[in-house]
Order: sequence, then C-alpha cells, then structure tokens
Amino acid sequence: MLRISPLFLMTFLLCACTGGGESPSAHVKQENFGVTPDGDSVDLYTLTNPNGVTMEVTNYGGIITSLRVPDRTGTLDDVVLGFDSLSAYTSTAYRAANPYFGALIGRYGNRIAGGTFSLNGTTYTLATNNGPNHLHGGREGFDQVVWSAEPFQKDDRVGIVFSHTSPDGHGGYPGRLDVEVTYTLTPDNTVAFDYHATTTKATPVNLTQHSYFNLDGDGDGPILDHELQLYADRFTPVDSTLIPTGELRSVAGTPFDFTEPTPIGARIENTNKQLEYGGGYDHNFVLAEHPSDTLRLAARVYEPDTGRLLTVRTTEPGVQFYSGNFLDGSFSGKGELYEKREGLALETQHFPNSPNQPHFPSTILRPDEEYTSRTTYQFSVRDAQ
Repeated sequence: MLRISPLFLMTFLLCACTGGGESPSAHVKQENFGVTPDGDSVDLYTLTNPNGVTMEVTNYGGIITSLRVPDRTGTLDDVVLGFDSLSAYTSTAYRAANPYFGALIGRYGNRIAGGTFSLNGTTYTLATNNGPNHLHGGREGFDQVVWSAEPFQKDDRVGIVFSHTSPDGHGGYPGRLDVEVTYTLTPDNTVAFDYHATTTKATPVNLTQHSYFNLDGDGDGPILDHELQLYADRFTPVDSTLIPTGELRSVAGTPFDFTEPTPIGARIENTNKQLEYGGGYDHNFVLAEHPSDTLRLAARVYEPDTGRLLTVRTTEPGVQFYSGNFLDGSFSGKGELYEKREGLALETQHFPNSPNQPHFPSTILRPDEEYTSRTTYQFSVRDAQ
C-alpha cells in the first residue's frame, strides 16, 4: 500500500544535510542575474528552507527558474523546466514561441476569444498573440515585467513579495492595476502563492503561475508515467482555437476522467476531438464546489520511480492541465532539450474566456473590490509499493 512518509523524509534530510548536527536555517540569497535588452538590472533569489529544499526565482517575470525537492531516498533534483541565464528568457526566439516557463501570468491567464470583450457598454481590444486569441496577458504580459521585489524571512519561512503597477490602458485593459504577489517557501516543503490586486476601473483579472513540472527531474524524459488525480468531475470543452464553447461537460467515460489516479499517458493518444484540438491535454477542469476564500484540493501528481508527490490546493474554481504538447526540442534548459510532453503545468485559475461567458465565474474586478487568490504546491514522497 502506498503511504506518505513526511517524518522519514524530514529525518533523512536533516541527517543528510547536517551529519546529525544542527539543522540548517531557512535563508534567502540575492545575486545579480543580468540585464534585460531594455537595460533593466535583474536579480535572482535563492530561497532555502530548513530541509535544504531550494527555489530560485527572478524578479524578471516572477519566474521560478529552479526548484530542488527530495525523492524517496532524500536525493534533491530540480523538478521545474527553465533556464540558467536571463538571456535565454529574453531572447527573440524564446519570446516568439513563449512557453512561459515558470512565469507569473497576468493580467489575464489563459485565453480571451478574438482578443475582445465588452464591459459596461464599452468594447475593449487586446493583442492577439495565440492565433486569433489573446493569451496570458498578450505580447507584453506580466511574464516580461521586471517586478519590484522584497525578500523576507519570518522564522522558518522565506519568500519574496513582488509588486507591479500596470498602467490604465496597458495592453488594451482598462484601469490602473496595482498587483502584489507573494511567493513563500515553508518548512513542510510547500510553495505558496498569494495574489492581491486593486484597480481604478472595472477590468478582468486572472492571475496564475505557469511552472512546468517533471517529478523525475528537470528534462528527464516525458511525464506520461506521472499519475494524475484531478478533483474535478467536469471540464470546459474547447473549439479548434482552444476557446471554451461554454459547456461544462462531465468527464465520466472520457479521456478527461482523472477523478482516480491515472497515468497521464494512459489515454492521451485516444481518438477524441478534444485531445485532437489540444494536441493532448490543454483544458480547464472545473473543481468541486467550495467556499471561494478557502483552499480546496485541486490535484495530485505522483511519480512512481522517485516517489515524489505534488499536491495542489487553491481558492480558484478551475485548473488548466497542460501536458506540454507544444514542446518540440526548440529550447535547451539547464543542459537538457525540452521535447514534447517533458513537463506538465497545473495553472490554477478562473475559466478561460470568462469575460465573454456570463455563466462562468466572473473575473471582473471593480474599484471598490480587492482581488485575492491563493494556491499552494506541496511536495512530499510516498514509499514504494
């Protein structure tokens, strides 16, 4: 029987890291990461928790460049896709294809059909950067912003507070949007994301984080053997341009049924129009009803060889499961070519194209309101069967 063994993990790590002596303290290291083509200086922050888990984050795009977590033997490996240098993230080739490795996404995560929406009698036009549609904030989204960053340490928790002001009209969006996003690494090997925003005009907001995970280790083969469980009994089917049709369809009897742990590759090649449209999985799943201000269980991903288990919780109503279908070996990250399906993303979110679907949960933020959202990624291990 599989079981989680956090006590074994903690004990092993403390002994491995300290030789049985005092445990290492949580800390943050800050260093220069380079200069953008526009001449902005960028930093890299290394967050370390008492177990020796490390996360490297840059204030360019809020990008998580590396995340080293233990397997069932205590061996630390990097489990996110990314690059070692700022120049790789700012290169013309990367910007043209833009897989959004590890980035903070906004103003609107996912797609808006035709790059247009109407609000209070006015039609707004956004950049179309994904075929006919607007994706992840357009051509100049939050993934390309040099964020203000304030690292912090509170007892055994370490993190960074990122802040940015998006001007009224930027990218076609109404209202000045003041955004603050806090990344926190905790002693139980959880990475938490806390989002906060206010606006001067009614505007759609849908913030998320776009890390690609491979629990075998960064770039170490496809993720098809990873076992996925999604706490969702419906999904939002899409058209050929990956815009939701508006239907909330049951997953029962379809390749989209991950209500029980299932290898990602088990049905990914099935004959199915939705899989054809996405080239695999690239769909929003409707999470079980839950109070919007408390965390709900969204997903679990288990990698049998290493024993690594990723548990995702969120206050959001949906999660986009993307199986890395468009990776094609064009990019070499940290010494590895990223081929098709060598990473998966679980982007917690409101539903794609919500501004044009009145029956979807609203993404409209108004001047007298505050946008808040929380998502956590917790890493643990399971014993072998």
